[in-house]
Amino acid sequence: MGLVASPGEAAKSAETMLRRRYRWADADKAETLVALGGDGFMLQTLHAMLEDGEARPVFGMNRGTFGFLMNDWRLDRLFERIQAAKHIRVAPLTMEATNIRGDTWVHPAINEVSLLRETRQSAKIEISVNGRVVMPELVADGVLVATPAGSTAYNLSAHGPILPLAAKMLALTSISPFRPRRWSGAILPDDVAIRLKVLEADKRPVAAVADQFEVREVCTVDITLDRERSLTLLFDPEHALDERIAMEQFAH
Repeated sequence: MGLVASPGEAAKSAETMLRRRYRWADADKAETLVALGGDGFMLQTLHAMLEDGEARPVFGMNRGTFGFLMNDWRLDRLFERIQAAKHIRVAPLTMEATNIRGDTWVHPAINEVSLLRETRQSAKIEISVNGRVVMPELVADGVLVATPAGSTAYNLSAHGPILPLAAKMLALTSISPFRPRRWSGAILPDDVAIRLKVLEADKRPVAAVADQFEVREVCTVDITLDRERSLTLLFDPEHALDERIAMEQFAH
């Protein structure tokens, strides 16, 4: 089992205590990882595994600002907690973004892919699903596609729906829509191919963001779910991610 920590003071302090209490393997050779930090660090850890092609179960403990993807921090009985942990599998989105100069980037997103206007002018976006244009023109600050795991993050802040983790669905959510004014978004099966085409891309520049990776001045963004690269998160059974997402529906 390996140990990784964010550079924050609380995470580093926790790392020191854990290294004194337990024996650890090198992080790059361990079969399971313990990650100390917040949600941002957990996403960094998961993205690093996707890049390396070596996905391993991760047990996170919250030593950061936000810890929705993390377990509570406790020093004692760590190995017993990991042995009893509930395994939650999450599949990332794949974003293929092309900018106005024809350059293309492919990047995974565990929470969401979002398109956001870069200037004061509203974005104009055409939305297609499986090759069919379902919305010829959305005028808005932007639009996003979220996984169930990410549905309680930016998607919820944009008034998108909370998706149960077992739901084979994606949330397509508008961000401050102007036309159609009352269109908030849609819930789609997770096996669809979504294309977001930026209209007037030269005049109304739009950036695409896959979790924390940004591409500016995009003209097309293609989004699909990649089940072959699914990741495993470990949670204490009494406070697992699927239950947390379900309970967010009753938060106020």
